[in-house]
Amino acid sequence: MADLFDTNDLEENIPEFSVSDLSVAIKRHIEGEFSYVRVKGEIGRVSKPASGHLYLDIKDEKSVLAGIIWKGNVQNLKVPPEEGLEVVVTGRITTFPGQSRYQIIIEHLTPAGLGSLMLLLEKRKRQLAEEGLFLDERKKNLPLIPKIIGVITSYSGSVLKDILHRLKDRFPSHVILWPVTVQGEKCSFEVAAAIKGFNEINSKNSIPKPNLLIIARGGGSIEDLWGFNEENVVRAAGESNIPIISAIGHETDITLLDYVADRRAPTPSAAAEMAVPVKIELQSTLKSLDDRRVRQINTFLERQNTRISELKRLMPKIDTFVSERNQYLDMVVGKLDSAIANFINQKKLHYVRSGIGSFQPKILQTDIVRKKEEVFVLSERLRFSIKVILSNCRTKLLELERLCESLSYRQTLERGYVIVRDQNKRILDNSKDAIHANTVLIEFKDEDVCAEVKGKISI
Repeated sequence: MADLFDTNDLEENIPEFSVSDLSVAIKRHIEGEFSYVRVKGEIGRVSKPASGHLYLDIKDEKSVLAGIIWKGNVQNLKVPPEEGLEVVVTGRITTFPGQSRYQIIIEHLTPAGLGSLMLLLEKRKRQLAEEGLFLDERKKNLPLIPKIIGVITSYSGSVLKDILHRLKDRFPSHVILWPVTVQGEKCSFEVAAAIKGFNEINSKNSIPKPNLLIIARGGGSIEDLWGFNEENVVRAAGESNIPIISAIGHETDITLLDYVADRRAPTPSAAAEMAVPVKIELQSTLKSLDDRRVRQINTFLERQNTRISELKRLMPKIDTFVSERNQYLDMVVGKLDSAIANFINQKKLHYVRSGIGSFQPKILQTDIVRKKEEVFVLSERLRFSIKVILSNCRTKLLELERLCESLSYRQTLERGYVIVRDQNKRILDNSKDAIHANTVLIEFKDEDVCAEVKGKISI
């Protein structure tokens, strides 16, 4: 019996596989048993390499299942996978021989009910609110009449037509469209890029920069509108220098973009109504204000004219003020005429008495020549007198200078004497003052010397 159950015989009957053959066999078995499955769990780690494929983990309390979403399917996801989101995924179970593990190739991914998405939305809303992105003081005022309106929405669809039609009816404006995908994974990236793109336009660009943005989309489920709940869209809107009107979905649809936008519109058409006033109504208002201005001016002028008339009536006539002055002026003019006539008569009488009328030009010329000669003689005498006076003064000045030099104290210094002064340059003529001064200035014939007084010297 021992020979029948020899372990060597058993080992020889076990088939032998290579590593690759065994991996292929396991792969076929697993894919045969789980060709297409649905798995519910919470998304864990999420990574997206440069290839565009999406790698994630589906987990519950006990186990973790690796998952892959190929690049072609990533673009079709309504809600981008995010860590912590509870989802239901559909796909094929397969193996990855390179790491000896099994994984699911995900073809469809949907949130596990509305509650899961709402929990994630509330968590993100709370986080962004704590950063202050939703504060009212951050919101900007909308321009009254925007010159250029930037619209971020899908190129196709009724939303753009509704906005353009409403703007045309109310106030025709210059509109620049930045077409974006309004649903799916590309939505958030394209909307955020559009907001940043409009803000980066400057004077060097050929396209003018809008002074108002409208971000719009039609209604849909929370999954359809999820791109407008993404953090990159909210942050781009919060950093925008251009005021933003959010018009996502219907009135009951609320996204995080609505909280950060400067104004929320219940519908895209309502956004157009918020963006511009009604041109006809504005013109009517302006005309009404202009008419009111004209009436006010006319009323003011009438009141002023009435006031002027009253003042004019109360003001005494001008003749009352000037009649007395006119009389005084007439009297002065009469006196002036008489004074002028008397002055002329006196001058005429003086002229006759002087005999100037009998003078001849030749006699006057001879007299002028004689007067010139007299002036010349007097001029020479004056010049000579000035020279004599200057010479005498110069002599006296030299004598005084010599006298000053002989009497100057510097002559005394030349003979060996000195002058002692205190710090205020006051002359000291006794030892008591010198001792009290403590420091003295001694003037010799060539220079001054400063000395300190020590006290009396006993001899």
